[in-house]
Amino acid sequence: MTSAKIQMFEQFAALARVLGHAHRLELLEHASQGERPVERLAELSGLSVANTSAHLQQLRRGGFVKTRRDGKHVLYRLADGPVLDLLSALRRYAERNSAEVREIAADYFGKLDALEPVTRVELVSRLKDKDVTLLDVRPDDEFALGHLPGAINIPLEELERRLADLPKEQEIVAYCRGSYCVLSFEAVAALRAKGYRIRRLEDGFPEWKAAGLDVEMAA
Repeated sequence: MTSAKIQMFEQFAALARVLGHAHRLELLEHASQGERPVERLAELSGLSVANTSAHLQQLRRGGFVKTRRDGKHVLYRLADGPVLDLLSALRRYAERNSAEVREIAADYFGKLDALEPVTRVELVSRLKDKDVTLLDVRPDDEFALGHLPGAINIPLEELERRLADLPKEQEIVAYCRGSYCVLSFEAVAALRAKGYRIRRLEDGFPEWKAAGLDVEMAA
């Protein structure tokens, strides 16, 4: 007879298999920004709607996402519970133990921004002192679903033509979807090259919200 412990481990292994696909991890990052239909998630991930739907069904069965029907659309969102904590632990483990992960981080992300990011604790303090400008470089539909208090939304592709919206006399903190979201890295590199004082937030909007910190919704 299989022991209860082995039965538990089999369930843990089944959940780990659900997460064992790069596209599913990316879809979780997108779902963590807020509730959206499969069509938008497919567009963001560069997958077909059918392929995206198949991955999302696996994530739903594993309890990582939840769904809600809105007319003809099925909306997906991150499930309750420590999903972000699990993904963060996976990221930290990979950074510590995978030479390939460290190499990718150094070769791509490190070249765009080698400065230490701003921690959430530091940012909370600086927001109280009003000595920092927050820049959200996610698409406007993600910004509308929720953002850090007082943030300016300039999607990365609009950055060049909206430079006048950003102050040069005050440091800017940019953020987007998470620790390895390329949008904020590229925004930092582009603005720093133009003489702006800018740093990244250590992670993104989902982690800020999960930490119980204040968020705003678009009017």
